[in-house]
Amino acid sequence: MKMKKNSDIGYLVLRITVAALMLFHGVAKLSHLDGIKGMLSGIGLPEFMAYGVYVTEIIAPILILIGFRTRLASLAFFFGMIAAMFLAHSDNLFALSKSGGLEIELILLYAFGALVLFFTGAGKYALSTKNSWD
Repeated sequence: MKMKKNSDIGYLVLRITVAALMLFHGVAKLSHLDGIKGMLSGIGLPEFMAYGVYVTEIIAPILILIGFRTRLASLAFFFGMIAAMFLAHSDNLFALSKSGGLEIELILLYAFGALVLFFTGAGKYALSTKNSWD
């Protein structure tokens, strides 16, 4: 018996996983941006850039989750994860954890999961499927 492929279910599972798990990070930061503002000002960047966390960790994941402008949201999410990696974890880019994995592997999984969605789109189980940014 040949198993039938269903890429759209795979895209849905990826969207739910990446977006829902990131939302926990975003909700936790809803009223706690002081650390991020301090980190940004410490390297000479304006503190208002800390609000980009909300785009990366709340707005983009909600759009990805519901499947609205998934490619655009995934691109914003990807660049937000890359920025977080270099701003907050630059000391650990090649560091190994106690279990042998990269310290930044979670960030990389989020970033490249979003990059996959940028190239594939949301699939047919999405709020919007007709726009080129879906």
